[in-house]
Amino acid sequence: MVVTTAKWTLDQYHQMIDAGILAGQRVELLNGEIIEMAPEGLEHAQLSTDTADYLRALLGTKALVRDGKPITLPESNSEPQPDLTIAEPLRTVYRTQHHPYPRKHLLG
Repeated sequence: MVVTTAKWTLDQYHQMIDAGILAGQRVELLNGEIIEMAPEGLEHAQLSTDTADYLRALLGTKALVRDGKPITLPESNSEPQPDLTIAEPLRTVYRTQHHPYPRKHLLG
């Protein structure tokens, strides 16, 4: 017997979120698959917080430090939630249009 998993697009994933299908679940989209996120241990959680605090103090308003928030990686059909992201300070864009994502010219 061959088992095939369903692959989801970013749009389908967002539709599931908007419809509340994934409410209360700690998941992320990785390479088109919806993956449950591992729970954070005490040390991991505190080290992430300490690092975010340090980066915010260091970077000020030059960048936005987001902790545990999604980023969009369209080329790999993924929307992971990394511990920390350093993003352009585009708060209104992230609130109303899209999550941070890499710019092609910055990727080399």
